[in-house]
Amino acid sequence: MIKPERLLAVARKEFIHVIRDWRSLFLAIAIPVILILLFGYALTLDLKKVPTVVWDQSRTAESRELLSLYQGSPYFSILRFEETYARLQSALDSGEAMIALVIPGDFSEKIHGGRNVSVQIIVDGSDANTSRLAMGYAESVGMIYSMNVRAEQARLVPGMNPGQAVELVPRSFYNPGLRSQNVIIPGIIAIVMIVIAAMLTSVTVAREWETGTMEQLISTPLRGPELIFGKVVPYFVIGMTDVIIAVVMGKVLFQVHIVGNAGLLFAMSSLFLTGALFFGMTLSIVLKSQVLANQIAIVSGFLPTLILSGFVFAIDNMPVVIRGLTTIVPAKYFISLMRGIYMKGIGLEILYMDAVFLVIYAGLTMTLANRKFKFKLE
Repeated sequence: MIKPERLLAVARKEFIHVIRDWRSLFLAIAIPVILILLFGYALTLDLKKVPTVVWDQSRTAESRELLSLYQGSPYFSILRFEETYARLQSALDSGEAMIALVIPGDFSEKIHGGRNVSVQIIVDGSDANTSRLAMGYAESVGMIYSMNVRAEQARLVPGMNPGQAVELVPRSFYNPGLRSQNVIIPGIIAIVMIVIAAMLTSVTVAREWETGTMEQLISTPLRGPELIFGKVVPYFVIGMTDVIIAVVMGKVLFQVHIVGNAGLLFAMSSLFLTGALFFGMTLSIVLKSQVLANQIAIVSGFLPTLILSGFVFAIDNMPVVIRGLTTIVPAKYFISLMRGIYMKGIGLEILYMDAVFLVIYAGLTMTLANRKFKFKLE
């Protein structure tokens, strides 16, 4: 049976160690802040001000009207006008431009004649994802111009079909501006907690073995669970402090607000943090080496969270085998919970299965850490 006074004594000892080791404490606070700033500002999936070069062979009012739509769009920035394909290719080769537009010389004549006319769009395909987005936006601007032209022709020629019977009006729920920060900030909380677990708890027990103090602890009346839980308490406090920092920075710097229940968000964060801390503790117990435990914690915790949790890459687009692997990544369920609470304002009535998986995760890692540590004490 766990005695609270013993558990608190171990927690107090660990708190003192954390405070004395000011470098680790500083990193525990600074690294999450750096990650939030780095991911929040650098990892953006939004496409804005794509550098564009143009070869306008028509040089008419109609071609200038088309280009004005691109220039007025927040997605494109026309750098300059060129005169040959070689100059366009040079701009794309050097990376100065990502997209090139070529307007044919008979553009105006075909527009006035009511005939179809093609405008060439050349993109730098070396960055496939960004190029695909740029191509889509460029085609959308062209469709807007085409609709405007057909509407004007229908106005001037009575009875003429403008060419479009249905107009699609898109609307985005939960993230109206389609801001990538609204999606990234909730996921950063998972990254932060995994880093804390990899950096701190994965070395706690191993440090005791390496410094020779574990034998002294074993000789005391302490029980295994009292030592394990007592060592986790300080890092749990640090981890929840980092969650608060992430939430506040997301709100102040990136205007990402919690739509749902903030209490539920912190409750689910504490559940995921508990599992992550005991996972790191288990590695520390089994490996008894600070360096090795830390490295394996990063490889087995941080990398799957970054790649296989849906934080950056959509799980539905992954191969079937990889999608199967994502089912054992706890961060997948936690990030689903965070995004549901953050953006949709929904609760456990919908997200209960994700919460169940987190409960299982925390329970398994807690049980495993205690069993492994008891085995080592015998």
